[in-house]
Amino acid sequence: MASWYLGKIRYQKEDEAGRLKTINETYLVDAVSYTESEARLYKQILTDASDFSVTAISRMRLADLFSYEEGEQWFKAKVIYFSVDEKSGKEKKIVNYMLVNAEGIQQALDRINESMRNFLIPYEVTDINLTPILDVFPYSADEDKEPEIPANMRPLSEVMAERAQAEVNPETAVPVENA
Repeated sequence: MASWYLGKIRYQKEDEAGRLKTINETYLVDAVSYTESEARLYKQILTDASDFSVTAISRMRLADLFSYEEGEQWFKAKVIYFSVDEKSGKEKKIVNYMLVNAEGIQQALDRINESMRNFLIPYEVTDINLTPILDVFPYSADEDKEPEIPANMRPLSEVMAERAQAEVNPETAVPVENA
């Protein structure tokens, strides 16, 4: 299950008149901890400003996230499930929050209903609110891959092994300029 963190960044940007304007932006990051979410924000966010800072990170409780190709705005929906408690036989409400991107509130509601059409338990969408989230960064396994070594570079272990060999047998050592 994904753990979502809401990260807020602040930086200064020059406007058309040449004045510095403070910009505040909000992003959603899938991470395992506050520390990882901060690191991913610094890695993912590219601004025109050379200097920006993460001003706040908070955990966001989400049951589901529905992402579509089109839709610039992110909406948070409160969805209530109704289920029957097996022991007491009473109906109980389970509250979950979902995030969906859309062009407007009606499209957000339509997309939530579309995404949940196969849901067997009765549910009700009670609230839909526009969020300040600009972008969502889900976890990707590609991020964990080690970067490839460029063709003009060699692993440090090879260089250290050559140096150790050169100390043992200086006549067979490769000169540093050709290495």
